[in-house]
Amino acid sequence: MLTLPNILTLSRILAVPFLAFLLWWPGWELGYALAFALYCLMGVTDYFDGYLARSSGAVSKLGMFLDPIADKIMVAAVILVLTAQGWLRGPVVGDFHVIAGLVILIREIAVSGLREFLGGLQVSVPVSRLAKWKTTFQMGSLGSLILAGALPGWTFEAGERLFNVPHTVGIWSLWAAAILTLVTGWDYLRVGLRHMD
Repeated sequence: MLTLPNILTLSRILAVPFLAFLLWWPGWELGYALAFALYCLMGVTDYFDGYLARSSGAVSKLGMFLDPIADKIMVAAVILVLTAQGWLRGPVVGDFHVIAGLVILIREIAVSGLREFLGGLQVSVPVSRLAKWKTTFQMGSLGSLILAGALPGWTFEAGERLFNVPHTVGIWSLWAAAILTLVTGWDYLRVGLRHMD
């Protein structure tokens, strides 16, 4: 059923290729500015599709199916493109920051599989407050990394190195999200293990 919340969710899925296209050229500042605006718009629609579905009593099975998929597709696409274009590279540890992105992707896939398994057993896994913080850091970090491409001149000097402010905030937030990802992923796994032979 194509209700307004479901249309908003579908719009997020359809916007992912455009977002990836805008992020494909690291030196294109206008493209990254447009990507940041689109990313923020997708975040707003993520909030409103759930809010509208609950407030109007229009929660549907299609929406419950599509909403988490839309979020995971967007996160995975942004992490993969930013990694490919070198945005998860830092001045001190180089490509090591890719591990934080990898941890997040692995957890998303594992938790999706776990939820599918537990759904077959009629066991629901509620989203914890810590998982919401993980999502906040994750979405904020990706937004900051995109903004770094739009604002390459926003830098500060530390020692003999120049650091881009949005990029630095994005990298630290990504690690915070990765750590919370491990904690919440373990919590979900413990729930799942209780229902496995």
